[in-house]
Amino acid sequence: MIETTIRGTAAGVPFLAAPPDGDRAAAPVVLTWHLLSAPNTPESFAAAIPLAGLDAWRIHLGLPISGERLPAGGAEEVMRLGYADAVRNLQYPIPRQAASEFPAALAALRTRFGIADDAPLGLVGGSAGAAALLLALAEGAPAAAAVAISPVVRLKDATDATGRTFGIAYPWDAETLALVAELDFVARAGELGDVALRIVLGAEDDAAGFHEPARALAAARPGTDLVVVEGMGHEPVPPHAARVDALAVEWLRAHLR
Repeated sequence: MIETTIRGTAAGVPFLAAPPDGDRAAAPVVLTWHLLSAPNTPESFAAAIPLAGLDAWRIHLGLPISGERLPAGGAEEVMRLGYADAVRNLQYPIPRQAASEFPAALAALRTRFGIADDAPLGLVGGSAGAAALLLALAEGAPAAAAVAISPVVRLKDATDATGRTFGIAYPWDAETLALVAELDFVARAGELGDVALRIVLGAEDDAAGFHEPARALAAARPGTDLVVVEGMGHEPVPPHAARVDALAVEWLRAHLR
């Protein structure tokens, strides 16, 4: 776990921050978004993916409708929302809101911690948090480097994969197909800018839901790096978390300049 931490909110977004060892004004700043499954809070994501040894601001953001921002009724209400309509209630609005609130949160964090406007920016996200990352990039986030862990690259594919796991086919209609089109980052590959992007997949993750879309994105976007972690499923948890963390740090250290 990060030894020195600062908790707070930035433009309404809860965060857990660890400062750099060096110059706090000029050091790079790395923002992360956790998964909806484990690790599913800023604290648990910081424990699993601490970005160990990276001399940068490491600021772990909380996703909407989770953690400190659970709705009334808590996890049971989230489960009810998911059963009622997973796409409309959770899978689309969570990354959509996270990406929308990102610019104001980043500005507030820069002001609060005295981070220079030209300090290099990195992004890290897992699963739905990686969808938020990719959407933020598509909407102009000025990141130099990003690491997407088990990313939801095409929400429709990920939703269908979850449905197969639970034996429930999601009832797509014109409205929800339009929503997931916004989160089709193979189709939007050209909008992701010139960020140095690494994708980290678990070898045991679902092929159609995660591997195939990630490989399609890498093919559509030359220069995208894709690494497969043997033995890992969807979640970057022990014993594989340390390997994922090392891959993230290696990439960020190389590209945050």
